[in-house]
Amino acid sequence: MFLFDSIPWYSALMWVVVVAVLIGLNELARRSKRAGLALFVALPIVLTIFVWPHTASAGSSTGSWFHWVKVYSALAGCLGFMAIRYIPRLAANKYALMFPAGILALNIFEAVIRDFQVTGMQGMVDGVFMVGGVWNVMNGIAGLLNLLTICGWAGIFISRNRSKDMIWPDMVWFWIIAYDLWNFAYVYNAVGDHSFYAGAALLISCTIPAFFMTRGAWLQHRAQTLAFWMMFTMAVPAFVSDSAFSVQSSHNETALFVVSAISLIANVAVAVYQVHRIRTRRLNPLRDELYTDLPAYRKVAEAHRADGEGTVTGTGTPALVG
Repeated sequence: MFLFDSIPWYSALMWVVVVAVLIGLNELARRSKRAGLALFVALPIVLTIFVWPHTASAGSSTGSWFHWVKVYSALAGCLGFMAIRYIPRLAANKYALMFPAGILALNIFEAVIRDFQVTGMQGMVDGVFMVGGVWNVMNGIAGLLNLLTICGWAGIFISRNRSKDMIWPDMVWFWIIAYDLWNFAYVYNAVGDHSFYAGAALLISCTIPAFFMTRGAWLQHRAQTLAFWMMFTMAVPAFVSDSAFSVQSSHNETALFVVSAISLIANVAVAVYQVHRIRTRRLNPLRDELYTDLPAYRKVAEAHRADGEGTVTGTGTPALVG
């Protein structure tokens, strides 16, 4: 195959299982504060002390600095979002609302650094087969554009339903798709043999809820599914590298180039469109929401309004328009 060596039926089935389990765990953590604390506080403490020092040590496929930083930054995002969701004064604080954008930008920047770092790598590095090249630079630039086009955090608000979701209406579908394309290309570039699960399955597990289940809460879905996946792979690294269900990348340079080129084109398009809106509408991207007139924005706002969730606790443009 173009992207992967082969995908046997049992690996395809396991891919579906991984997606379903991640969505299910995300829903459990989303709906229950106690479950969230158990999964994002108690469980990581146990894993940090008793498991990861043995399973994610130097030389293993999850033993690099990046994996350790990634798991704790994902957990920090989950806990920070829970604080905003369950502490009303934080949800009303304009500085606290900078945290979601900040932790997202940090996670993107970590991956960008790693992509650039992989550019000069060839062969086995930290238990992962690397094929560095110009594609890493291309996708690193795409990641920086994705980071710079994060917008509208001042309009974040907390839903009034039982789950108290963190709703970010200005994070519209085309930015999410550009992120997905960039992040898949990053995983394919930097940990290609993990990308069938850590790239495709993981991204689908947060995109499905964002598009079809709880719209407007993509970042919350992304942080939680990422945390679950990182905790699992650091505890059981052989699942993606040596198990019967593992799927190896083709390590094809054409595939690497095409995936990164698609990522770069998508993120350039989003950046150009965003700059056009900022200039023609005289918006301040550090203060204003940029997409309040778009159907995608209105659909999110109206969906939560229909559930009695329409109070905005942020300080930007009201999340309910029209």
